[in-house]
Amino acid sequence: MVFADPGEARARAQGVLDSDPTPWRASVAHQVIGIWQRDWGDMRIALHHLRRARDLAARAQAPDREADILATLGVALVHSGRTRQGLEALERGVAVSTGHTRARVLFRRAYASWVLGRHREALEDVRRAIPVLRQADDVIWTARALTLRATVHLALGAVDRAEADFTAAHAQWDTTGQEHDKADVVESRGLAAFRSGDIPLALRLLDEAEERYAKLGTPSFMLYIRRCEVLMAAGLAPEALAEADTATGALDGIGGQSTRKAELLLVAARAARLAGDPHTAIARAALAVRLFAGQRRSWWEAHARLVLIEARVAAGRRSGRLVADAAAVAERLASFGAPAAPEASLLAGRIALSLGWTADAERHLAVAARSRHSGPPLARMTGWAAQALRARAAGSGRGVLEACRRGLDVLDDHRMTLGASELRARATEQGAELAALAQQAGLDSGSPRRLLTWSERWRATVLSTPPTRPPADPALLGNLTAFREIAARAEEARSDGRPIPTLEREQRRLEREIRSRTLHMRGDAPGDGDRFEPGRLLERLGEVRLVELAVLDGRVQVLLCGQGRVRRFEAGLLADAETEAEHVQAGLRRLAHPGAEARLPVVEAMGRRLEELLLGPAAAQLGCGPVVVVPPGRLHRVPWALLPSLRERVLSVSPSASSWLRAHETEPPPGGRHVLVRGPGLATGGAEVPELADRYGRPTLLEHEEARVPRVLEELDGAALAHIAAHGTFRADSPLFSALRMADGPLIVHDFERLDRSPYRIILSSCDTARLASVGADELLGLVTALLPLGTAGVLASSAPVNDHAVVPLMLALHKGLSAGLSLAEALRDARASLPGDALHQATGWAFTAFGAA
Repeated sequence: MVFADPGEARARAQGVLDSDPTPWRASVAHQVIGIWQRDWGDMRIALHHLRRARDLAARAQAPDREADILATLGVALVHSGRTRQGLEALERGVAVSTGHTRARVLFRRAYASWVLGRHREALEDVRRAIPVLRQADDVIWTARALTLRATVHLALGAVDRAEADFTAAHAQWDTTGQEHDKADVVESRGLAAFRSGDIPLALRLLDEAEERYAKLGTPSFMLYIRRCEVLMAAGLAPEALAEADTATGALDGIGGQSTRKAELLLVAARAARLAGDPHTAIARAALAVRLFAGQRRSWWEAHARLVLIEARVAAGRRSGRLVADAAAVAERLASFGAPAAPEASLLAGRIALSLGWTADAERHLAVAARSRHSGPPLARMTGWAAQALRARAAGSGRGVLEACRRGLDVLDDHRMTLGASELRARATEQGAELAALAQQAGLDSGSPRRLLTWSERWRATVLSTPPTRPPADPALLGNLTAFREIAARAEEARSDGRPIPTLEREQRRLEREIRSRTLHMRGDAPGDGDRFEPGRLLERLGEVRLVELAVLDGRVQVLLCGQGRVRRFEAGLLADAETEAEHVQAGLRRLAHPGAEARLPVVEAMGRRLEELLLGPAAAQLGCGPVVVVPPGRLHRVPWALLPSLRERVLSVSPSASSWLRAHETEPPPGGRHVLVRGPGLATGGAEVPELADRYGRPTLLEHEEARVPRVLEELDGAALAHIAAHGTFRADSPLFSALRMADGPLIVHDFERLDRSPYRIILSSCDTARLASVGADELLGLVTALLPLGTAGVLASSAPVNDHAVVPLMLALHKGLSAGLSLAEALRDARASLPGDALHQATGWAFTAFGAA
């Protein structure tokens, strides 16, 4: 009963102990309480009850009863870090038991071997136990043994064998009432999905398992460890670190298993390294190494040592000792049959290369490169990264580009299995090294076209195909509606000065639920077979000049495309440009308020400095026609119209040249329907909207109570032009919850992704609607990038705070140009020129940017 209804089993066991039981019955009751405490409570209490149960079984002169308790006690001792004592108890249990009981003891010894990382010993014990359990028609223990064997297969990388055992176990569990065991197999199937590369399915199964555990009141710390692994593979390392730290605190709070604490420290160390915090990673990994060594868990200790070396390298350390340490870990992992062995060989090769030890590097990289042809996607990526580094060390530019192409193709296929745009964007981080190697090879070749091709190969890939539409999931739709209602109530309470902690907690809960369900979506689009061709771009540009900025070794490389050719210019350092862009943002924020006229020359001077850093000598080669700027993700907040050479031009911005091409070739929808939306709480009340309604004759006008999210989405779908005057909020912590405020609450990015086709042109006239989060290798998440893959060819939005009153004349002038047949970029250029020359209006004009090509 303890794994069917844990709470009831514990209560009944206590009831037995309160009824003056016989030694035999008392031994059962103490064992049940010991199991409960071992798995979900305090290990000290667990060991007390299990030792008492053992002594009572001896008094009862029941050898099989004693053997069964010795097996339970042995597992508890192993989990408490007393490995030698635990194995001795298990050995004695095997020795004194017979038949069916002995098979159950062998299963427990196999489980302990799995915990210790002794996988071959675990498989041997399970192999001996399963036939006996089957012969005894012991469905529950047979299913447990199959589940364990599948889990061991996963640790050794044998995913197909694991799936077969999980399937067989699942069929047996369906005939039982073992609810905790059922939850455990769902969790284990989530791990199998992850190992086979299916991250959405893994997340869905792990969330389902968590719901099952919650109903039983039995927290699974192994679940947290496995979810952290999946989150890291999905590019969500900061979340994995937070989850691991929270779970470690909870485990310490109940005095739980020290084996699980060591494993949590290991995943926390990996997450910290991936999140860019090598010093935290070093501290966690070093502690994990000590714990694993003390627990005699060599398999786990080798993995922790790998993370420790990776963190030290990330912290800037390079030495021959680290090469030797990484090579030793690689050999140790290979001897265990661990799938992580190629990662350690790649690490040893990287360090050796950085020291100039080419012969040593070649030896280690050749070993790592063997993984490029088989295994899950990320393992093959490791192999192709090693092959690319080998080619670079050998001076073969062609070899580098071929390895990078093959590796990025693997990641493309993996990325397209992900339905959520956030996961697609973050997954690109796995290809950052390959993309950088390919770009460097393109630069070394002396061919600007080749550099452009590789710059495009891994830029803004999340925009290359429409995101998977969220399913018609009643629970998801219900959560979105509840989220809007809670967010609206919180905003109202905030305005009134009332405390809102309860509302904020509920809002965060709903956000987690919405995001969780979104991350479960599988990709339904095939890989993008439409490869970027520079010739096609140059043909479509005509008189337009496209300026693509690539960053290599921290320096901006300007690729100027037009007049049938691609030219390269070298500009400044990216870090300097980022710093200057932040200063410009601060200046524009100040200029959004009256009385800051004295700051105008300072901001203009910053614009000149930005031009030097970002365009360099290319600024003098732009000609006099329209310009499209394609910046890297980290420069998304630059107000490009502030640069002197771009200030009076027809100027648009695009996340990639490929994205601009798609926008350029997008046809407007038939019918030319116009939609005007006015949200609540604007300082001007959205004063431009009534005038625009008069100008456009009979547009769809949504304001006051009609400007509710369901109706707004209905009208936006397939419109030719949409103008939304509404407060915008950008969420740096969760970009897809960036929102526009409607009458019934926020209209968020997740809502836009439900559109069949977003408006051909969309104008967002409020603050910060063009703010984006830079994630992955070179991806952007936010309102603008949510719209571009959905059929929007042109977006106008603000990348800085603006003065609501100054926005009104800019918008009216802009729409005057659009009515005359101009594009967004042309109309914005003319609208800026029509504004008064004071600082307030100039800053407002600079803050807005036209994205796309419409």
